[in-house]
Order: sequence, then C-alpha cells, then structure tokens
Amino acid sequence: MIFQKALLVTGQRVECCDVQVKNGKIAQIAAPGSLAGDSIVDAQGLYLSHGFVDAHVHGGGGYDFMDGTPEAWQGAARLHLTYGTTCMVPTTLASTKEELLRAFSVYNTCRNNSGSGAKFLGLHIEGPYLAPGQCGAQDPAYLRAPQPEEYNELLDACPDILRWTIAPELPGALEMGDELVKRGVVPCIGHSDADEAQVREAMLHGYRVVTHLYSAMSTITRRQGFRHAGIIECAYIYNDLFSEIIADGCHVPASLLQMAYRLIGPSRLCLVTDAMRAAGQLEGESILGSLEKGQRVILEDGVAKMPDRQAFAGSICTTDRLVRNMVKLAGATLPQAVQMATETPARTLGLSHKTGTVAVGRAADLILFNDEIEIQMAMVDGNICYGTDKLKIQGA
Repeated sequence: MIFQKALLVTGQRVECCDVQVKNGKIAQIAAPGSLAGDSIVDAQGLYLSHGFVDAHVHGGGGYDFMDGTPEAWQGAARLHLTYGTTCMVPTTLASTKEELLRAFSVYNTCRNNSGSGAKFLGLHIEGPYLAPGQCGAQDPAYLRAPQPEEYNELLDACPDILRWTIAPELPGALEMGDELVKRGVVPCIGHSDADEAQVREAMLHGYRVVTHLYSAMSTITRRQGFRHAGIIECAYIYNDLFSEIIADGCHVPASLLQMAYRLIGPSRLCLVTDAMRAAGQLEGESILGSLEKGQRVILEDGVAKMPDRQAFAGSICTTDRLVRNMVKLAGATLPQAVQMATETPARTLGLSHKTGTVAVGRAADLILFNDEIEIQMAMVDGNICYGTDKLKIQGA
C-alpha cells in the first residue's frame, strides 16, 4: 500500500512525501508521487504520523481494564484506536493483590491484540503504594506501603510490566525502585507528598517519570518559615525527569499547559489520557475501576468527577483531544504536539527503539488526520483498522 502525497509529521517538521507499507512495516519513504503500488491511498491534504502512544490509560468505550475480562480490554482498545491511539499501556488502579493478578492473567490472554484495536505495549501499575493524602480518585481502602514479598510476587507473575507509579516517600519505596530498575521496569513518582529532597533521593533509585503532572502531588510547602519545593517544581527543575500531563483543559488549564510546554518542553513532556471507562462519553454517570468494586462518578464539564464534585476521577478524553489542545491552548507547533503523543511517550517507556517514530523497517502503526486533528484512518501493523469509509483507495 502506498500513501501518496501525505504530509508526514516526524521529528520537528512536516514534509510532503509518499510512504510505502509492506508486510506490516514501513518499506519506503520517498519524494511525493514517486512510488507506485497495487493499492494507493490518496493522502493529499492529510497529515500522516505514527499513531498516538498512550502510556497511561485505564479504559474507554464503557470498559475498564480492572473489569477483568478480555471483552473489556479489547473494547477499550477499539475505542481509543478510533481517536488515533495505535499503541497503549493499560493501567491498573489500587486494588487487592488478587485483582492485580487477575488483570495480569487477562493481559496475557489479550497481549497479542488481533488488530481490531490499539495494541498493548505492556502494563502500568498505578498503586497500591500511594500516599493516602494524595489518593485522588484511588480508593484509600487499598493503599499500603510496598512490601518486597508482595511486589516481587507481582513482578514474577507478570514480566510485561513496563512502569509502576509509587509514592517514593513511603517506607520501602526506594528499595522497590532499585528492584524495578533491575527488572527493566520504570519507577514513576505519583500520588505523592514527596518534597524536593525526597524526589532527588528517589531519582538516585531509578525514579524518572512524574505521573500526571499537577494531579495528586505535592507543591511548595512551608516549614518553620522555610519554603520547600515539591514534585511539581522538581518536574521543571530536573532535566532527567519526564512528566506526563493530562492536556484535557480540565485537569490542567491553558495557562499551566503553556508553562509546561515552554519550560519542560516536548522532549520531556508526555501526553496521556488517564482515561477511565467513560472516555468517548460526555455526560451522565459512570464507574471508576471495576464494575464489581469501582466508585460511582459524574460526567460533566468535559471531565469525570467524584460524586461530591470536589475532585476529578480520571479523564474522559482521547489522545486526539490532547494533541489539539496542545496546539490551540498551549501554543505548540503541530510537530511538537505530535511528538509529545508519540516519540516522547516511547522514550519515557524505554521503547523508542521499537515504536513512536515513522521510519523504514518500523511497524506500520500509522494515522491520517486533517487540520482539526480529526482521525481519518488508523493502521496497526499495516492493517487499516479504522477509517476505510473515509479514504480514497485505488486498487483495493
């Protein structure tokens, strides 16, 4: 298949070119109009990029990964694919060890998603080792300090864990960071009251990602007259830290999106949805977490809220909305906004050698979109899984 005269978004630029896909991979990138093939997509006027990589997502389309069924995992993957996410990292919530083991079992069943939805890169474990004072929408009943017997059992049970979000000030969290690094898992700082000194120490034990910047984390505090920086400030200060950001315009307003974009920058800022099961839905009610043990939430004003409306309960956004907001609200260029949803998440996960960029020999995980960043096509491993009714395909 040839994408002819596509506006290829890669790195820091947009250039018109032809892209050939063969045997599920990108075979050639050439001058516009120079490639011919049996099946040709007229991509003139459309942008072509690597599909979005969502490194933190709990569900969507009425499903949550904590539901514990293959149908839920596949349903969420299908929903997000229609909004441009071709690769995702399913994320768990604070729960019992048994629920986590069940999630691992379902992941193992669904890990080779057959092309009907976004493909799974691995798992993100969010909790249960979180600070009670920063639990956010996580159920405080399941929060606890890390114990080697438990987290080693979980790590042994699932070799596909990519990242784990922990409050590094908890007893045992630094030793856990060492163990995660040893096993190739990325330790992340989130749902935490850590101050700058504790963040610095955590970084020495492998912590290198801030989970959803501004949400459920410490900021400047004052003790005996002296001010101490928190996690938010550390995200700006330390160049060795990546930061997730939920750019839905609700969790983080336009002014703070602008500041994060300008001062942290596209190479360290990673767009994530943190989407729960109601992603793709705008109003009504839903459940955060599993159908069996989850919490009721209210959907309004473009976000999910706890019933008392005093806190958000995960987002209902999709990745195309994040990219659109970074352009329209934060002032990012289109290549930089796409970078924050593709290349930077891949680097955050330690997978930049496999995914996140359009290059010859890489898997053909591609999307086409228009000026409004409305998805016209999504392709996973060379198979068009969404948007055939919107495309002009010759010879198909």
